[in-house]
Amino acid sequence: MLILGVESSCDETSVAIVRDGKEVLSNVVISQIDIHTKFGGVVPEVASRNHVYQVGLVFEEAFKKANILPKDIDYVAVTYAPGLIGSLLVGLTAAKTFALIHNKPLVAIHHLAGHIYANAIEHVMKFPAIALIVSGGNTELVYMKDNYEFEIIGETYDDAVGESYDKVARVLGLGYPGGPVVDKLARTGNITYKLPKPYVDGYNFSFSGLKSAVINLVHNEEQRGNEIRKADLAASFQDVVTEILVNKTFMAAKDYNCQNIIVAGGVSANSGLKERFNKNNSFNYNINIPSIKYCTDNAAMIAVAAYYKLQKKEDLADLTLNAYANMELH
Repeated sequence: MLILGVESSCDETSVAIVRDGKEVLSNVVISQIDIHTKFGGVVPEVASRNHVYQVGLVFEEAFKKANILPKDIDYVAVTYAPGLIGSLLVGLTAAKTFALIHNKPLVAIHHLAGHIYANAIEHVMKFPAIALIVSGGNTELVYMKDNYEFEIIGETYDDAVGESYDKVARVLGLGYPGGPVVDKLARTGNITYKLPKPYVDGYNFSFSGLKSAVINLVHNEEQRGNEIRKADLAASFQDVVTEILVNKTFMAAKDYNCQNIIVAGGVSANSGLKERFNKNNSFNYNINIPSIKYCTDNAAMIAVAAYYKLQKKEDLADLTLNAYANMELH
């Protein structure tokens, strides 16, 4: 089975071709990070306009790298929610146009399902499992009783973890995107700043208090004329974040009697998070984390998610499929 995947939920334009949910024949990704860095974050209108410029070229490159023809494709999979509505509509329109011209069935994929199934490219996903989804816009714990069955058991009350990284990076003058640069800086620092550990009952999260504590600390130290040890503050911030994420995930795995843990989303590339999962894994959970190239937004994960969705005999989409800025994983 050859599945064409299309992803454009934020600022990456991506098209991939995947065989049997495993073999990535091509996965072309054009990022707009350089464009949005000068704004300190993604500007939706700029992002959607750049998707328009890039999407045709990305389609062509994906077929060239895979060395196949459009007629060889069996299904077209596309991200339809959640994300920036203008960006989603560009990818969705391109995917629907391809499906119409070449008479191919269309599969609608939730963006977070794509992140979860990025793990299936390099790992054998076993169930039941607890999935931790961590990205710029999402922080969720999901119980999966079986393949393509999602039950949200925890989510953030305020900031997503990736959003908190971006805001901490901004106050430290580290630029955008914040996650990679704070992670890199944290590796060189020591945990010397005392930061609060937000307590939220159950499997839910809250990062706004921690983020605000870092911002207030920086402002207070600057007013006193004290030097901010940026590496130490980054290390202290990351230590609290990873402790919360890992402890909540392990608690859910224990309570739901799951031996399998799936980590997904852009923040799953964080070296501190990976290290903490491995270091604290006293119960020998089977922990799957994608390679960095599959952690961030890409179309291969969308094609793979479609393969597993089709195994569940889920309904196909039609050309009336629309994009949605917000939608729970279901």
